[in-house]
Amino acid sequence: MLPLGKTFFGLMPLFGYIFLLNALAAIAVTQNKNLPDWTRRQLLQFGLTGMILPLAASQLSNCQKRNLLVMESSKQVDSRAAEGQLLSRPTRPTTTALTGLHPLGLDGQRDGFVYVPETYQADQPVPLVLILHGAGGDAEGALKILHHLANRFGTILLAVDSRQQTWDIIRGGYGPDIAFIDRALAQTFSHYAIAPNQVAIAGFSDGASYALSVGITNGELFNHIIAFSPGFMAPASQSGKPRVFISHGKFDTALPIERCSRRIVQQLKQADYDLEYRDFNGFHTVPTAIAERAMEWFTQSAPDKVFHS
Repeated sequence: MLPLGKTFFGLMPLFGYIFLLNALAAIAVTQNKNLPDWTRRQLLQFGLTGMILPLAASQLSNCQKRNLLVMESSKQVDSRAAEGQLLSRPTRPTTTALTGLHPLGLDGQRDGFVYVPETYQADQPVPLVLILHGAGGDAEGALKILHHLANRFGTILLAVDSRQQTWDIIRGGYGPDIAFIDRALAQTFSHYAIAPNQVAIAGFSDGASYALSVGITNGELFNHIIAFSPGFMAPASQSGKPRVFISHGKFDTALPIERCSRRIVQQLKQADYDLEYRDFNGFHTVPTAIAERAMEWFTQSAPDKVFHS
């Protein structure tokens, strides 16, 4: 079994530490009866983020070059989303849809795209890859990682924007992003015939960390996980036994391979996951050859599964 409900065997993003320190500051301030009310209110509103962000900015500018996230108050979400659970499942499509690239139309600001190969036919279920962007990225950027391979492998690609600059688990806990991903999956499953035995979740950098976390939590839905240069994994629970593909550059300075993928790989092997691991002579990127191998690996391995009614 894998450790659950926490970051482990990997590098926790800076945002996670900021969230933790803000929480500790809130507890300390609210319990300090000697502070005047106005001081407690100011500290709770400002938190430690105001003290940490300048230091964090100087560190990130030299190593990770990632956008800093301004923490906002948590929003109420469905309890299942808060547990990282996705409810949508492949089913027989109820509507007809076009091929090509199309926006999801689920959100006016941060939305997503679906790309459907021209060869798609509604009576022939095809593989689906949900691809997730890195910190500060978007769905359009995520699509570029695999878009040039979608027609060759006959695979539908679904890419969504995170609700904020990166994924919710990195900002403190599952919730808004899980809920939006579930909506995007439900719409895709209703429009297109997806092979239930070939549903993958993939990502790069923070998106790879999120793909591992969400994929392991939802192993009954995702039978494949593709993680390009992940930093950590933090599944809320463990279901099914999805196959896992991980790649990482040996010279990655954003998320060093020794502290990230090599530790993650060791833990997954100990938990008896079916794993393919590829490191390469490169930095924080996804080489074409690695992307091609990931798609070959995904489309050539398919466990037995049937449509949900």
